[in-house]
Amino acid sequence: MKRIFILIVVLICAQNMNAQLFSKEKVQNLQNFDKPRFSYGYILGFNLYDFNFDYTTDAPETDIIHDESIGFSVGLLGNLRLNDYFDLRLEPMVTFNTRNLRFSNPQFTSDFESVREVKSTYVHVPLLLKVSTKRINNIKPFIIGGVSTSMNLSSNEDNPDDNSVGQFRMKTNTNYYEIGFGVDLYLYYFKFTPSIRGVFAMSDELVKDNDPNSPYTSTIDKMSTRGIFINFTFQ
Repeated sequence: MKRIFILIVVLICAQNMNAQLFSKEKVQNLQNFDKPRFSYGYILGFNLYDFNFDYTTDAPETDIIHDESIGFSVGLLGNLRLNDYFDLRLEPMVTFNTRNLRFSNPQFTSDFESVREVKSTYVHVPLLLKVSTKRINNIKPFIIGGVSTSMNLSSNEDNPDDNSVGQFRMKTNTNYYEIGFGVDLYLYYFKFTPSIRGVFAMSDELVKDNDPNSPYTSTIDKMSTRGIFINFTFQ
């Protein structure tokens, strides 16, 4: 599913870029659109989260399987134009996603014991630097990167219950670094921007179980989120 979404976005971008680069039509839409210092927009998109696990050195052969699923994102855009090639962007958004973790421990005999559903609702706030090329007819490719922070409203960090009663816990606040690319498409009435971005947590997000020998968390040294955002921005 992830590959299908990425392929669709790439094909859309390639089709529009081909049309703009090789068409004889040279009329530019929204010629003065990028002149104001401040601009705004809104964001709709998809996300795909998973976890990266680092295990303790004395852990037996352990493998936690995570089932990925496509989530939904919605947010706002605030853009500060620095010059023709650099923009500073604030993109507060809310993202929704669900991940299933399967713990491969021989003592587990049922799905209730071996499977944990991790529902996440993030308030995600990235501060990004956008570096663009020169506009070519009605397209403007760019790369983008920066840092972000999020609050997981479904983290259960303060819940006293743990995996012994089926409750998987994560830390509420996490910081990330992000990097990606996209293209501005200047349409007749508005600017449309598809982009793909990788999101990588910089800290451990796991809240360990109360039992230091827990079969769920005792072998995990670090658990951090990785994600892919496919965003569609409208300005």
